[in-house]
Amino acid sequence: MTARAADRARYDRATAHLDAPLAIVDLDAFDANADDLVRRAGGKPIRLASKSVRCRAMLERVLARDGFAGIMSFTLAESLWLARSGFDDVLLAYPSADRAGFAELAADPKLAAAVTVMVDDPAQLRLIDEARDGGREVIRVCLELDTSLKLLGGRVRVGARRSPLHSPARVADMARAVARRPGFKVVGIMAYEGHIAGVGDAVAGRPLRSRAVRLMQATARRELAERRAAVVRAVRAVVPDLEFVNGGGTGSVQHTAAEDAVTEIGAGSGLYVPRLFDNYTSFSGRPAALFAQPVVRRPGVGVVTVLGGGYPASGAAGPDRLPVPYLPEGLKYDPQEGPGEVQTPLLGSPADDLLLGDKVWFRHAKAGELCERFDALHLIEGDTVTATVPTYRGEGHTFL
Repeated sequence: MTARAADRARYDRATAHLDAPLAIVDLDAFDANADDLVRRAGGKPIRLASKSVRCRAMLERVLARDGFAGIMSFTLAESLWLARSGFDDVLLAYPSADRAGFAELAADPKLAAAVTVMVDDPAQLRLIDEARDGGREVIRVCLELDTSLKLLGGRVRVGARRSPLHSPARVADMARAVARRPGFKVVGIMAYEGHIAGVGDAVAGRPLRSRAVRLMQATARRELAERRAAVVRAVRAVVPDLEFVNGGGTGSVQHTAAEDAVTEIGAGSGLYVPRLFDNYTSFSGRPAALFAQPVVRRPGVGVVTVLGGGYPASGAAGPDRLPVPYLPEGLKYDPQEGPGEVQTPLLGSPADDLLLGDKVWFRHAKAGELCERFDALHLIEGDTVTATVPTYRGEGHTFL
């Protein structure tokens, strides 16, 4: 029996009393992935990206481990909810226009001490001030550096379109703009190198593309390490008591941690290890989060149909954004239908061994987005479900 076949047998036994659709987390794999992230971080703390987890119980499990400290959130409403729930170090990784949320933040000393917001434009400071509604608490601010690699005088750009602050001078100017404005304090810098951390460099069947990605990433790492160090020096000249410099992601943990200027690493997807993280030379994790759909039809030889399963992930549309049938091994989509909202036909010889009601296990493309589809995660140890915990959705929250 292959390792994957053994996993399928365990998952089927553990969930035999549960009807699909359902989602699971294999705790042995999850904890092993957490250990690997800590090992790669080389002693620097990992700030946990809640976007990639979206379940309070799993956030608490990770933050109870050595090597993890703080949360990187994705909306202001989520940040405030987490702070009210007892998480005392929440960095909002994206700018917000949530005026009601800013009014709440500015009026509550506990929330203001726990939550740091992201800015990259003086207009964002004005929006926050206009939203204060009388609240006088000092707002903790993090500045975001644009990490994109610019070549040929800027005519070629590689990387996500995030912050407009690219040069040390621009980031330092933003730090001065915050320092001049009462009611704000710069406490950190964040720089997420998505073109390094979030792009696989060993794509199966694409050797030339994979080599090109590796060359690009090596160039980008060198350029960013130099520029990030210069940015930190420039900002510290304005804000000597800067608390943290956050960088990295699951795919670049060890590289970013090697930079002296970086004090902490942001990561989260490496806990669940969705399918987008299969194509990396820098690390290999164990798939820990899966979902199961039930067989509901047998249209013919070599074909079964499961209920639902069409859960595409965000990003540029393409086959890599689709979930993949994982267990039993050997199933694939009908190219004329793909995964559907209500039903998904699957082709392959393993289909002939599946009965109505049997589970087919899938892997999602992007980590935490799975939790937007399910209200609970069943936690498996060995071949037993040892707990069932609510996702954000299960607690009544859909922040985006």
